Amino acid sequence: MITHDKIGPDEDLAREVLIIARGIAPCLASFPDESEQQKDALAILKRVYKDITARGSRFIKGQSIGPARVEYADIGSAFDGQPRRALRALCAATAGGTAIGSFPTERPTARMWPETY
Repeated sequence: MITHDKIGPDEDLAREVLIIARGIAPCLASFPDESEQQKDALAILKRVYKDITARGSRFIKGQSIGPARVEYADIGSAFDGQPRRALRALCAATAGGTAIGSFPTERPTARMWPETY
């Protein structure tokens, strides 16, 4: 099971990263310990944690030399872009690439126009 202490030393921040990640990819809790899926998920979560703690170059929108200024991009979430897609891809691979949920097998229009079937 992925726990906050595997993500980073700041417990509150690590817990927040984990909670948001579980909202994006609920399958995180199903990965067996030390499995490749769990290692991949941890790598993604650790990268997000590091990006939050040290606003890296991926967040820089503009830079000037005189008078030295850095303008950061407006990011809605540290999970925007690649981390979100990567976590969802892990869940899709776990599910065998199929949709998770139950869907009706009959078409609803069959009841509306029975003569067409």
